[in-house]
Amino acid sequence: MLSAIVLLTTERDKTKRVAEALADTEGVSEVYSLAGRYDLAAIVRASDNDQLADIVTEHIRALPGITSSETLIAFRVYSRHDLERMFSIGLEKA
Repeated sequence: MLSAIVLLTTERDKTKRVAEALADTEGVSEVYSLAGRYDLAAIVRASDNDQLADIVTEHIRALPGITSSETLIAFRVYSRHDLERMFSIGLEKA
């Protein structure tokens, strides 16, 4: 499974509409509104590079209201939640 973070800049009055369309896009697991340089961040999950490329170029970039994007491909995940879950398998809380 590949993960990518797609950072997006939108037209001024289109951020909410783009976020809602992104959330309905297959392969997009989460969408965050941001403060700062970018307006939105979409977390994309794909089975391989071809599917990732299709999601980003054919589906996300085709949405009206997006003015620019930057895609970051993730190598590893470091999540306290995931690590705690892995190490607590078989352990019961008292």
